[in-house]
Amino acid sequence: MSWAALEAGARERHLTILGGFHPDTTDGAPDGYRTLLLLGPSAPEFWPAYSQSAEALDGAPDPMDRWSERVIGGWARSLGATALFPFGGPPWLPFFSWAQRTGRIHASPIMLLVHDEAGLFVSFRGALALREHIDLPPAPPSPCITCDTKPCKSACPVNAFDGTGYDVDACKSHLGQTAGADCMAAGCLARRACPVSVQHPRQPAQSAYHMQVFRG
Repeated sequence: MSWAALEAGARERHLTILGGFHPDTTDGAPDGYRTLLLLGPSAPEFWPAYSQSAEALDGAPDPMDRWSERVIGGWARSLGATALFPFGGPPWLPFFSWAQRTGRIHASPIMLLVHDEAGLFVSFRGALALREHIDLPPAPPSPCITCDTKPCKSACPVNAFDGTGYDVDACKSHLGQTAGADCMAAGCLARRACPVSVQHPRQPAQSAYHMQVFRG
């Protein structure tokens, strides 16, 4: 099993490998697994495929989580691996710290995670825990290091990000007003302001879906 083969398997399922690491006893990963790979949507093909799936169309709760369980769970079984998910708790698996362990996902100036390719649009659908030791490609540095203007810090119209935390109440209040229509329709302005996010071909409908779920 190689990194290239796993990347191809992810693409076949409209997913991308956001990064991986070799867990140790301090990581909270399942015992006996030597490689953990984090999986996210592959843009832009993920959304058209997901939106036509049985889970998206059946009207039952938690369609994207159920899609993830079916697709990633089935892939894991075919590999003799274990599928892990950021939902379904408590207890919750430590996806935030796992993300940082990959070396490809970092804390941004507004403390949301930022990925070297997805920018602030990085999101997780699950992970694969593999018993094999997979050689991983070198991780590039955080894109924030060379970002001089840091537009994410000033893009939020209600200043929900102060660099140390996230004012969820202010954000949700804004989303419920007419002034928040742009964020609701196309996604968080702070995430969209990231120069890496700008180059990431994420469907606005996908962002709108997540904003609706977030607002509740």
